[in-house]
Amino acid sequence: MQTVPAYDLRISIQGTQPEIWRRLLLPETVTVTQFHEAIQCAFGWQDRHLFGIRCLDRSGEPRVIVGPDEAAEGIDAESAAGVVLSELIDPQWTELGDFEYEYDFGDDWTHKVEPVGSGLVPEGTITCVEGANRGPVEDSGGPNGYRRLAEVLSDEKHPEFYDAATWFSEVTGERVTAFEVTAFDLDAVNRSLGRLSLQLWPLPLIPAERDAVLRPIMWFLKSSAGEGLELTKDGYLKPAMVRSTLDELGWHDEIMGKGNRELNAKDVLNLRLHLLDWKLLRKRNGRLVLGPMGKIGLDDPDELWDYMVSTIGAPQNDALKLMTRLAAHWLVRGPVPSFTLRGELILTALEATGFATRSGDPIPESWAWDIDRTVRESLECLQLAVPGPRFALAEKELTDGGLKFLLQVQALLGDR
Repeated sequence: MQTVPAYDLRISIQGTQPEIWRRLLLPETVTVTQFHEAIQCAFGWQDRHLFGIRCLDRSGEPRVIVGPDEAAEGIDAESAAGVVLSELIDPQWTELGDFEYEYDFGDDWTHKVEPVGSGLVPEGTITCVEGANRGPVEDSGGPNGYRRLAEVLSDEKHPEFYDAATWFSEVTGERVTAFEVTAFDLDAVNRSLGRLSLQLWPLPLIPAERDAVLRPIMWFLKSSAGEGLELTKDGYLKPAMVRSTLDELGWHDEIMGKGNRELNAKDVLNLRLHLLDWKLLRKRNGRLVLGPMGKIGLDDPDELWDYMVSTIGAPQNDALKLMTRLAAHWLVRGPVPSFTLRGELILTALEATGFATRSGDPIPESWAWDIDRTVRESLECLQLAVPGPRFALAEKELTDGGLKFLLQVQALLGDR
């Protein structure tokens, strides 16, 4: 892969003890908005707040740049749109040295950005070379608030421990036992930056990625070709087919009771029902056979890919369309909010987009859980994540193909 010139930047969060810092290599062509997204990934921020950059221009005059773009209008600042990082860093201009990146104007997380040299990176990539300590917890009250939170979470006998631990889990989706101030996983940071790089500089979908994502669906289509699959008198798959599906797809982790019954293998049942709903399969004379679109998809995986993008990305129900947008955003950007916080965010989004009950009462939580479950079950019919234990999709690492699928869904929804 071709390499391109890159800036070598040391970025540290001021006021943190021990100091939280990352050293990033970024292509010299990145924009300020892309730089912001790289910092969000590298430090584990969740991009919920405004950001700004304070620096000097080439004449030595102060320059304040704010994003997202619409935020700059209300605070008399320059929009981040169109500004490239090379305007802030230039080895030929001594006036252009360190500058500050600030995130969350309420908590005031000030990141000092220090150019330490230059380097090369593969084209279309951002890389973290080194760093130290986990990123702060979102909305923890700035460096002092985070320091206080860390002290409480380190002492199970502290009178505030339970409340702090509950809040921590709701905000981060992590178990409090996993919290460690000095934890730093360079590989995990670079995986996150790799996902970001694919978003910023998309690459074409390759057949192996396509086939991996469509694998569960293609397994059923191939199995149903010809005379089809015989069903039980109650309309379920025969035990032998249930067992073959579990073996083929590695879906054994959540089996309850006998592993060759569809009612005890919820993933298999979910997949079959969706394939019927999507008209890829149909029932005929007690058998499961290919539907018209299933025949097309079996012969042309590219056509099946496009069909699944449009089917999942453009549901007819407006609430499901909203939930699909949220789910794709969380999976692509990460991390997926905790169960409790996710429900709150879904309800807020429903209300903000005009959904209401006929009685005028507050939207019940059951609405949020219903549409969340519906969208999750659709996405789980695809192999979007790295194969492994059958945890919830939100807990697994997306493959490049899975990321490309979700990016296409986002593009269909008008999110990118």
